[in-house]
Amino acid sequence: MYKLITLLVLFFIPVTFQVELLEVLKLKTFDSLVSEQQPSGNFTILNITEEDVETEGGYPFPRQRLAEIQTKLLEAGAIGVGWGISFPHPDRSGGDVKFAESLRYTASVLPLFETNNNLYPKTIGTVIIGEDIGGYKLQGVLNNIPILEYYAASGIAVAHTDVDNLIRRLPLLMRTPDGWLASYGIEVLKVLLDANSYIIKTNENGLEEVIVQGLPPVSVDSLGRKWVSWVDTPQTTLQEMNVEGTFVFVGVTASGVMPQLATPVGLLEPHKIQAALAESILIQDSPQIPDYATAAELLMLLASVVAVWVLINYLGITLGVFLSTCIGILTFVVGVYFIKKGLLIDVTWTLICQFITGATAFYFRFREQYKLRQLVKKQFGKYLDPRMVKKLQLNPELCKVNGSRVNCSIIFTDLRGFTSLSESVEPEMVTYIMNNVLDVQVKAANKFFGCTDKFIGDAGMFHWNTIIPQPDHHSLALQAAREIEANIIELNAVFKSEGIPEIAIGIGVNSGVCIAGNFGAKDRFAFSLIGDPCNVAARLESSTKVAGVGTLIGEETAKYSCFPLRELEPIEVKGKAKALRVYTWK
Repeated sequence: MYKLITLLVLFFIPVTFQVELLEVLKLKTFDSLVSEQQPSGNFTILNITEEDVETEGGYPFPRQRLAEIQTKLLEAGAIGVGWGISFPHPDRSGGDVKFAESLRYTASVLPLFETNNNLYPKTIGTVIIGEDIGGYKLQGVLNNIPILEYYAASGIAVAHTDVDNLIRRLPLLMRTPDGWLASYGIEVLKVLLDANSYIIKTNENGLEEVIVQGLPPVSVDSLGRKWVSWVDTPQTTLQEMNVEGTFVFVGVTASGVMPQLATPVGLLEPHKIQAALAESILIQDSPQIPDYATAAELLMLLASVVAVWVLINYLGITLGVFLSTCIGILTFVVGVYFIKKGLLIDVTWTLICQFITGATAFYFRFREQYKLRQLVKKQFGKYLDPRMVKKLQLNPELCKVNGSRVNCSIIFTDLRGFTSLSESVEPEMVTYIMNNVLDVQVKAANKFFGCTDKFIGDAGMFHWNTIIPQPDHHSLALQAAREIEANIIELNAVFKSEGIPEIAIGIGVNSGVCIAGNFGAKDRFAFSLIGDPCNVAARLESSTKVAGVGTLIGEETAKYSCFPLRELEPIEVKGKAKALRVYTWK
């Protein structure tokens, strides 16, 4: 759990503190996914080109020439003109009166550019619904000369950039010491609709909506900013004048005259940016970053990261990774859907966090599985056939080692006459004989998926259905006993060729309920069995000499025999009041 909490804390920090790299990634995602909007048909951009500047003999144009352009635009059918050029100083050629007179005949708007001079134009009355909070504070403006301000409306033209120095959001209003100043785009719509004021709606975070009489409410963020849709507004030139029935934004595109500003769609001149803002205000359900965006992003991140962690850790790697991938795909689809609908809620960081969480959980789960497999191999590699060890590694849940009652089958073996044999041959030969005898027994047990429990001198112990489930454990134990006998016969043939005396082995087979588990001290333990069936198997082995057979089989094992057996006379064994029914091969 602490690992998941650590991840969540690390993931929340960039969102909560709006780390610059994450903000850039978020904004780039919005740029690539926001739906392209169509022009409203209400606006046209007129560009004063390099060719125009050359024809007019340089820039700036005399204001009498600007008056002629204004008049021609009206004659061409323009319903209003917005100049992307400010006029803070009188015209040295004396053309201000002519230009002012041309402005008076139609809805005209001039820009006010922000500067740090603490000078502000007069503001108009504003209706505020809610607390008068939020918004950008204006540092001052560069006013146009009074005669032009008298005949034309003015709006603040600012171009604040985001963290990556691109323009995406422009304020519709800016706060002055006396009130609020409308942006250039809002002022354009005001003069077109002949509206005298606007309404500001606020909430606890700041601005919420700006309402111009005759237009639907325009949603803004707490600072009063509107996300700009970069509409491909029709453009024309002084020669074409294709402006009929539209409001015209006039600006200079000739190189070196007006600054070009960086936007997601490239470098644009100020008048094009203001035209895009005016278009955006008219677009219904245009993109916006809602005030609850950060909370929504954190909630999606929290829910999806926890889900991925839980799925991979508790449903297994394969199913967990599949379902986690589905969560990622769903998150992406939902994120794209919201952005296309105009709600700019970012899921990019959430997707990255899902991947990191999935990879981390996968690593820890894989490491846990790897350590478990190594533990299984270390603990049972000496007991079981490699095939069974592999099966346990792939399915550790099959393993039963914590002390459980199991219905199992047990084999005890003992080398007859080994004590006298060891006294008659060299120690090296004793080791050679012993190792070969035990080796063929282990091979027989492994062949039929038995567990090699222990060797005590020349005696061996094997059992079935103790570590992993084996429903046919009776049959497996009997087959292993037959295999041991066959292996001893083959081994005696080898011994005879080497001049080694033949050996004989006694085998006791029994079945019943025992307790299986790890037994021993804290730092030294081994897997084994405890129970009466285990003791009986050992007694059966030691009774083979008395019964005169190589193998004695207990009654419970004989019930499930896959071989024909014959019953012998019951035998008395230590610890049992009643003689035991025993069997051997026919």
